[in-house]
Amino acid sequence: MRDKRLSKFACTALIAVFSILQLSPASSPEANAAEQVSYRLKWLFNMSVAGDIYADVHRYFQKQGLTVTIKEGGPERDAIRELELGRAQFGVASADQVIRALSKGADVVVIAQLFQINPLQWMYRPDYLEIQNLGDLKGKTLGVTFGGNDEHILRTLLAKAGLAENDVTLFSVRYDYTPFFQKKVNFWPVYRNSQAVFLGGKLREAGESYAFFNPVDYGVQFVANSVVTSRQLLEKKPDTVNRFTVALLRGWQAAMDPANSDKTIRAVQNYDKDSSLSTLVEQLEITRSLVHPLPAVPVGTIDVPAWKQTEQILLDQKQIPAAVGVEKHLISVPKY
Repeated sequence: MRDKRLSKFACTALIAVFSILQLSPASSPEANAAEQVSYRLKWLFNMSVAGDIYADVHRYFQKQGLTVTIKEGGPERDAIRELELGRAQFGVASADQVIRALSKGADVVVIAQLFQINPLQWMYRPDYLEIQNLGDLKGKTLGVTFGGNDEHILRTLLAKAGLAENDVTLFSVRYDYTPFFQKKVNFWPVYRNSQAVFLGGKLREAGESYAFFNPVDYGVQFVANSVVTSRQLLEKKPDTVNRFTVALLRGWQAAMDPANSDKTIRAVQNYDKDSSLSTLVEQLEITRSLVHPLPAVPVGTIDVPAWKQTEQILLDQKQIPAAVGVEKHLISVPKY
């Protein structure tokens, strides 16, 4: 009799445990499939990474069975190097970083292009500088960050205009905006969705007008931030790469939707404590125009011709010794 009671008790206990396990959140598909990956950004937490933050805050990664650690970037961070060292599985890099790395033997692939339009443009005062065509740059003082992407872009623009370096004055740009404010240099490189918002506010306060010179308007496309991973991970874990890409791009798509503006701003505010609400609102509007300029083109679409042009620019300026065939390293974005 005692054995029967024990047997009955054991069965009841097992059923109870099984029921608890079934109801436990840990047994949900996304929790069971949770896979840890690391994602290294190119720059600091701000509106330029709004979609990355949104995907995390609103659980897009978790819904794909991923636990993603998003690591802030910066000038001392190299996402591609971290992929090679195994410190990250995904990262953000500009096209020139990707192409240079490929030239040195890195086995990296691009799985999404975050910016359809490069945010790197030039700010100028139309009252002091009139630009109707590239030839109007002749004889002008032009701000440039030597060694930066803007130098490659500017030299390409000058070549298209048939201008030699001695036809203009190149002014070395640092982090000090004083030469621009003092009108010593009226053609200044800025990131349209970050520095330009700050500078534009200062000029408006001073009652000054300003405009932007966009290289795309003159046929120069130099690809900016894109998402990368290693070919090894793509081949060994294609499902992981696909799930990460889908989650990330869904996050970016939602973050850039005007209907979600308040949610996007709140998500970014969790990380960017210094920017005012008005600044974030303006930055979001501009970022949206760079990430998703055409409704018919999905967020994350890889612009292959622009990548080829970027490679050609680096080749023409002897930044790489030979062509790398970058198109072979661009992976089609999955439907999301």
